[in-house]
Amino acid sequence: MAQKTSGAVTTYRWIVFLLALGYFILEFFTTGKSDFGAQFRYLTIWGLTANLIVAGLMLRYSLGYSTRTCNAFVSASVVLGAIVVFMYWKLYFTDPKLVNGNSVTPWYQEYYLHLGSQALMMFDAFFILGAFQRIWATFVTMLIIFLGYIAWIELLVRPLNSFPEGSATSGLPYPFLNDMATGPRMVFYATTIGTAIILMLLGWGLARLIARVRPPARHEATSGTDPRP
Repeated sequence: MAQKTSGAVTTYRWIVFLLALGYFILEFFTTGKSDFGAQFRYLTIWGLTANLIVAGLMLRYSLGYSTRTCNAFVSASVVLGAIVVFMYWKLYFTDPKLVNGNSVTPWYQEYYLHLGSQALMMFDAFFILGAFQRIWATFVTMLIIFLGYIAWIELLVRPLNSFPEGSATSGLPYPFLNDMATGPRMVFYATTIGTAIILMLLGWGLARLIARVRPPARHEATSGTDPRP
């Protein structure tokens, strides 16, 4: 087994992985289990789970256990993280109850889940790995994630939960969704996916710009062009 990145990069990836793992485990103790789906009702936790997987994959690569970087999944996770940050803070600054209801999250947990985790992962993706090298594979992976989440909350979470309650329905994880009828919710989901596509294209453009200004290290560039996902 040969280490595939510098000691500094490997150390960084250990820190990112352990932080993500710690907060992932913490969610099992801080989220109520009485509702179907528990913490996995929330897109934020899907994002945290994706970041944990990405951190594990990158650390595995750094330690020489794999030659695959799974560039498309990493890039799709960047988009997922960007949507989590954008949507959460947009709604939070409109009214915190739109996303949190009456619950209060410790500040360190709130900022890590909705900013810190994404920033740490994006730094690796853009400046170390060299993300968005397979744009169509990234697009397909991203669609699978978002459509999978929508199907999850609409077909399972909503029918199997009675809370939160809204003026139009109940059981959807974010309070504001329960105040939207089916049609407007579908429009909201479509708009969110459209926003994700725009963010994906911006990420692709940023990755190309970074590659021109400061090309990625040889081992990352080589692995990033691996035809496998």
